[in-house]
Amino acid sequence: MAAAPAPLPAPVADWWERVNGSPAWQDGIFWTLAVLYGAIATASFIQVARIQCRVPEYGWTTQKVFQFLNFVVNGARCSIFAFRRQVQQVNPPIFQHVILDLPGLAFFTTYALLALFWAEILYQARGIMTDRLRSGFYIINCVVYALQGFLWLWLWWNPNHSMLVTSKLFIAGFSSC
Repeated sequence: MAAAPAPLPAPVADWWERVNGSPAWQDGIFWTLAVLYGAIATASFIQVARIQCRVPEYGWTTQKVFQFLNFVVNGARCSIFAFRRQVQQVNPPIFQHVILDLPGLAFFTTYALLALFWAEILYQARGIMTDRLRSGFYIINCVVYALQGFLWLWLWWNPNHSMLVTSKLFIAGFSSC
């Protein structure tokens, strides 16, 4: 029989309560996240500039659009973490949800574009026409944005906890797909 684990000392056991109740810890964590997202956004912007300098004659390629969308997503998340106190004070509260959900929508579009890029390469390698892939990408994105807009309107019209959970699960669900 295994011995029961020894209880943790009190300072270690309540670390979460100290962190969760400490504005200094929270500010430090949020500023750290803002800096990290800002670094990723900066790297993505530099990549767009490098690609443009290397091959300016090609215009907005899938690679440039992907890097630009990465810049937008991570720049938005950086801004949200840096200005979180102001975001928490936005009224009416539905606008808080829109501000917090838009980077998730842009993230979905970014990685759906990456899936489109891979699908186009696969179709071209097999000699299959890629005409419908891009239109499918646009249709899927329009449907997702329309459904999220509908959820925001419904949440604005009937603000309750179950609608808020539904809205958050929708973003989590389509992002995991």
